[in-house]
Amino acid sequence: MIHTFEPADFQRICDDLAVSDPELDVVIQLHGYPLCWNRPNSFESLVHIILEQQVSLASALAALNKLKERIAEVTPENVLQLSDEELHACYFSRQKTIYVKNLAEAVLNGKLDLAAMELLPDEEIRHHLTSVKGIGNWTSDIYLMFALQRADVFPIGDLAAVNAMKRLKNVKRGTSQEAILKLAEHWKPYRTVATMLLWHYYLANPVKRFRTGGIKVV
Repeated sequence: MIHTFEPADFQRICDDLAVSDPELDVVIQLHGYPLCWNRPNSFESLVHIILEQQVSLASALAALNKLKERIAEVTPENVLQLSDEELHACYFSRQKTIYVKNLAEAVLNGKLDLAAMELLPDEEIRHHLTSVKGIGNWTSDIYLMFALQRADVFPIGDLAAVNAMKRLKNVKRGTSQEAILKLAEHWKPYRTVATMLLWHYYLANPVKRFRTGGIKVV
């Protein structure tokens, strides 16, 4: 079953979550509603998410903007016309250069059909995405959440979300991923929106700057 949500329903879903979870209610009371993070279902969006792996949001955006200055439109064809040196000049690391070129080739040869993804269940999408070198679970989760507005995704590899949950819920250090996922089940079928509330809380209450499993939130 495919479960999505509309941005127009975002604040209502936040309110519903707040009714069933006092800690999320506190987040809204103290900090208001979070942004409903979304992006088009496009090759450019996936490139952007890959660039966000293991770096700050600002650094990833700078690299994407530099790329757009060079090729105007971020398409698989345009990316593959660039040499490794040209991508490096756009602030791409060696690994990100490999990953983005792999993605471009997968889209061009039909291995990945982004339009068709909209009709597939979450797990099938993860299977297709993670078959491409450089795309792991975190990238797949963020794509599902941002580009496809899938409603019930909890990115266990995102330390900002996980640490925000631990602080809100007073979860002990060393708690297993399985236990964290079990706690997140309380937010079904809107774990995506709950995660955005966690990010909102984390950004409003930074304890220290640190690298997440996917992005460095600063």
